[in-house]
Amino acid sequence: MSTTWPQALAWRMGRQLLDPVGSGSAADVVRALGAVPGQHDDSAELALRLRRTTSGPDDLARALAEGELVSTFAFRGAVHLMTPHDAAAYLALRASSRMWELPSWQSYYGLAPADWPGLRAAVREALADGPLTFTELGAALTAHAAFRTVPITWTLLKPLAWQGDLSFGPRRDGDATFQLLDTSPRWTGLAEVDEAGRHAVESYVRAYGPTTADQVQQWLGGGLGAGRKHIRGWLADLGDRLTEVDVDGAPRLLLRDDVDALLATPPSTAVRLLPRYDQWVLGPGTADSHVVPPAQRDPVSRGANVVLVGGVVSGTWARTDTEVVVTWFPDTPPGPRDALDAEVARLATIVDRPLRLVVGAAVVDSPSGT
Repeated sequence: MSTTWPQALAWRMGRQLLDPVGSGSAADVVRALGAVPGQHDDSAELALRLRRTTSGPDDLARALAEGELVSTFAFRGAVHLMTPHDAAAYLALRASSRMWELPSWQSYYGLAPADWPGLRAAVREALADGPLTFTELGAALTAHAAFRTVPITWTLLKPLAWQGDLSFGPRRDGDATFQLLDTSPRWTGLAEVDEAGRHAVESYVRAYGPTTADQVQQWLGGGLGAGRKHIRGWLADLGDRLTEVDVDGAPRLLLRDDVDALLATPPSTAVRLLPRYDQWVLGPGTADSHVVPPAQRDPVSRGANVVLVGGVVSGTWARTDTEVVVTWFPDTPPGPRDALDAEVARLATIVDRPLRLVVGAAVVDSPSGT
């Protein structure tokens, strides 16, 4: 079984609702991607809406309020949007590393492993009556004699999220709040670790295949702290459900039931505008030269909005109130002008304002707004 990278990226674009654009809900998009970075509200919302044929500005907030999605610390310790089912797996893997028991953590926070059950109970008590801001939660914790001298930092709250105690609640006057994760109506608790690992591996291969064991390791090991031995075991547990396909002469992993769809997918010429730190790039990593040209890795890693042509990052874009400025990378074929015009028109509909396309003359080398 052999294929080419243009064909493989086209299949992946279909899996990630980029070509064709999906018709499902915000939760359907997050489920397809596994997790969506949520620390930048504007980018997160745009990442979801650009993958939907019809969407509204309140869809993400509604999905969070109704428990279809949760927002909490996950990959690389950053905020991510996830479905409750996927969060149960990813948080279980992150919590299994028990990072808070490291000597450096014990020294800095003055908390021994035996102190954490009491801290978790204090957090749950503080949030029992509803969401609190970071300052309010910190004051509630240090009101306990046992935690009076504990430095309350955002980092300290991450293990509490990983263990399923808290998640982000609705913003209050622009400030983030924390709430009990149990208040999410679809939350059922953390998954068992090996079950979580198998689910996470399968979800990644389905969304980001054809892939390699090293990329799975980057996603779950680098992102969630899962051990290399465990990841190898979870890959092995998939057994004959997993197979190898030849992509331009190199073996790649794919779920066996996706092979026929991959081989039947023609290369894509679709042009897509994606926001900074989009999962299309973060999933395989900016070091994947099939997605990001090596010479252009730096601006992409530092947060430029990207232009895809057939799945390859071929340029960057920035938006003002009236214009979308697109800059194509040197030595990279630009996308068809009519396809780019159509994508800018689609963006204008999403942001609800007229936008004029301007093709720039220099490579964007700094993060751009959305």
